[in-house]
Amino acid sequence: MTNSDHRSAGAVPTSGLRLHSLLTSAGALELSLESEALPKLAPNEVLVQIEASPVNPSDLGLLLGAADPASANSSGVGVSRRTTMSVPEAGRRAMAARAGKAMTVGNEGAGVVVAAGDEAAALMGRTVGVIGGGMYSQFRALAADSCQVLPDEVTPAQGASWYVNPLTALGMVETMRLEGHTALVHTAAASNLGQMLNKLCQSEGVPLVNVVRSVAQADLLKGLGGQYVCDSSADDFTKALTEAISETGATLAFDAIGGGRTASRILSAMEAAASRKLTAYSGYGSSAHKQVYIYGGLDTGPTELTRGFGMSWGLGGWLLPLFLGRVGADRAAELRARVASEIKTTFASHYTQSVTLAELLEPQVLHAITRKATGEKYLVTPARS
Repeated sequence: MTNSDHRSAGAVPTSGLRLHSLLTSAGALELSLESEALPKLAPNEVLVQIEASPVNPSDLGLLLGAADPASANSSGVGVSRRTTMSVPEAGRRAMAARAGKAMTVGNEGAGVVVAAGDEAAALMGRTVGVIGGGMYSQFRALAADSCQVLPDEVTPAQGASWYVNPLTALGMVETMRLEGHTALVHTAAASNLGQMLNKLCQSEGVPLVNVVRSVAQADLLKGLGGQYVCDSSADDFTKALTEAISETGATLAFDAIGGGRTASRILSAMEAAASRKLTAYSGYGSSAHKQVYIYGGLDTGPTELTRGFGMSWGLGGWLLPLFLGRVGADRAAELRARVASEIKTTFASHYTQSVTLAELLEPQVLHAITRKATGEKYLVTPARS
């Protein structure tokens, strides 16, 4: 077969709607739905009808950048809707490289293979999780190795968040083992990801210290079996965190907050816990290496460190693609297969609301998704548009 040949169950779509995010020459951000011609499939490619794609914090950078959602103004209805937002001057400078370029959005999703090149024919009709960007689209042409076949009983909605959060949770535990740690600390722990990590650590026998910001979030995780849950809004937070770290022996933390003093407080608590085991005074603190990886930016302000945690410590960034490159293709494939087999249990996701592509452009929806509120996760359903 040639590159233009394909296999399908019926007529192959020739075009589909895709969400575009554009920083205009006037310095405004414009969101719109555009009809785009679909490419001819190569032998190793498939065409997936995207039925579900989550809105993750990592998607908001492309979707909105530094735009102010409170300034959103829409015109038109349905798929003809266009929404514009103002972008502060500092934000325009930060986004300058994407000016005049229509960006596609959506890191991951799930759907059904409706056409396939000859080498990918085995995927025809299968429900697959997909990765590769541009998932806020009705159809996506992708290389077959960008797809993860989901079990027959899994729906696209159930499999939509198959990649970012589950593999991040697995990556945290894998990183812990690779670097010789035995327990973890995790912030923003009541999030969708945090709940997955909580279940994963219980199944793996990994001690986990969950840091949350309210009594309600603490109760949520305790209800899921979390043994060590520390509420940062409580007066005794520092004491409780130190005790939890002392009991678990945690010397590795993953911080979703980024800005402020959270990383510093964790390192200080680790040092306080480690100092309890010192048999002699050291002006350099304990020799136990304490590591915090920042993997999110819920607080976009500066990261503040108060140097009270000795000299054996590290602070760095952690990114899922870099981790997957570190462990190699074979191990990454094993982790993906595990996610698929446990997508309705350990790695199950729950959503506050489902919206179509057109509904995603509504100002009230944009305002809601930028709140990044714990427990409020949106699912985009492109096929419904």
